[in-house]
Amino acid sequence: MNKNITVISGDGVGPEVTNETLKVLGAIALKFNHHFNYTQCLMGGIAIEKTGDPLPHETIDSCLKSDAVLLGAIGLPKYDNDPSLKVRPEQGLLRLRKGLQLFANIRPVTTYKSLHHLSPLKAKNLADVDFVIYRELTGGIYFGKKELNEEGTEASDLCIYNKDEISRITHLAFKAAQKRKKRLTLVDKANVLETSRLWRKNVQEISTTYPDVKVDYMFVDNASMQIIVNPKQFDVILTENMFGDILSDEASVLSGSLGLLPSSSIGEVNALFEPIHGSYPQAAGKDIANPVGSILSGALMMEHFGLHEEAKMIRDAVDWTLSNGFVTQDIDPVNSYFTSTIGELVSNYISNDIPQNSNISNMALGQTTII
Repeated sequence: MNKNITVISGDGVGPEVTNETLKVLGAIALKFNHHFNYTQCLMGGIAIEKTGDPLPHETIDSCLKSDAVLLGAIGLPKYDNDPSLKVRPEQGLLRLRKGLQLFANIRPVTTYKSLHHLSPLKAKNLADVDFVIYRELTGGIYFGKKELNEEGTEASDLCIYNKDEISRITHLAFKAAQKRKKRLTLVDKANVLETSRLWRKNVQEISTTYPDVKVDYMFVDNASMQIIVNPKQFDVILTENMFGDILSDEASVLSGSLGLLPSSSIGEVNALFEPIHGSYPQAAGKDIANPVGSILSGALMMEHFGLHEEAKMIRDAVDWTLSNGFVTQDIDPVNSYFTSTIGELVSNYISNDIPQNSNISNMALGQTTII
């Protein structure tokens, strides 16, 4: 298989974690006889510094021509700490989502038994946690009209949705539920918000097309509590843009580290894959960031291409590293491995350079050589 991939490394630790994902994809390509063509592009803070634009025209043109986009991370402290700045890194990401019509953000949430001790939840509440959040990505309050009065004392953000925006992601979520445990939970605030009532009405109508899927309805405040109290009750969560942003970040801590979880953003034609963590600028250039979220985003990309065996191999390799204690500083501050080492381990596992029954005590710190 031959695929064209636009790579946007972005800011902070983005280039480091993305580089490890490219190593892993290289191992996959070699093992399965694929060819991935990469085009490196700018977006975010680095794009502002170099071009004055958080999303240069060359970047979006490349993305539109590609089979998929691999994104690292966006954001720098100088922009986060000054809300008065008119040009900001996140504007590039919002424009890219809109330009590529990436209407569905998909965030799988899983936990690893070997890391249960890092989660704020008790281990008994983490067993069998495996759900996915379908977040609408191009509508709602983030894209609505924004106003500030002349005195700077009153502001408003318009939250707006239409039936088509709701329907297209709802069908995706139902189809995903059919392939999983056949349960879907719509999270809204229909007791207060008119947009939520429109969501609930449309989901109820569409649910008749999927009679094999059990549908629950939950207010967002209750859902935020239930994700902590009993996360294994969920299978597919469907929700609007802002609620999905908040709930998926909340759910990410269940695994024990923000660095572990991937995401995909899907449109009718285009697709983008990125870890859910931020740019973590404090760690930039130190080779300590966790690349697993980015590497698993590569697995989601393989699935998008229909390469399910390849995706499984990436996940198996990640499971092997985590279960054997090959982790970065965010997971184990004392016995930690470098970002680059984790990427090498996952790549070498895929290439069969690391036997599955290897004795980890024979592996040297910071190296991947079996002694």
